[in-house]
Amino acid sequence: MSESTNAVARERLEALVGQWTFQAGPPGGPPWPGAGRVSFEWLDGVPLLIQRWHVDAPEAPGGLAVIGCDGMSDTCYQLYTDERDVQRVYEMSMTDGVWQLWRDGQPFAQRFTGTFSDDGKAIAGLWEIQEDGAWKTDFELTYTKIA
Repeated sequence: MSESTNAVARERLEALVGQWTFQAGPPGGPPWPGAGRVSFEWLDGVPLLIQRWHVDAPEAPGGLAVIGCDGMSDTCYQLYTDERDVQRVYEMSMTDGVWQLWRDGQPFAQRFTGTFSDDGKAIAGLWEIQEDGAWKTDFELTYTKIA
C-alpha cells in the first residue's frame, strides 16, 4: 500500500482483518437461528478491505462490501451490496475501539455502532434505523474472531 495522509485510518482497519463468526437478534432477545461467518481481507496490492459474509438462514442475505479510505482525510467508506440486490454507501470510522457505519437516505437512515473487546477478539454492536425522526434499535449483532 502506498503512503498517504490517511495511512493511520487504514491501519485502524487492520483490527477487522481475519475470520469472524457472528450472531444477530432482536434488542434484548435471544439470537435468531442461523450462524453467520464474515471475513475481512486486503485486496492484493491496493488499500481496499474486502468484507464477505454468509448467514445460515435463508431470510438473511449474504453479501460483500468494499471498504476504503479517502487518501487525504480521515474518512472511510463502505460500499455494500447483498443477495437482495441492495446497494448502499456508508460513511465509516474506527476510533478508540469503536467501529461506526452510518448513512442517510431512502428507504431510511441507518447506523451501526460496534465496540471491540479489550483483547480485540469480539465486537458487540447494534444496528439502528431512523423512523419518523427517532432512532430505534433494528437488531443487535455480535462478532467473535476465529483464532
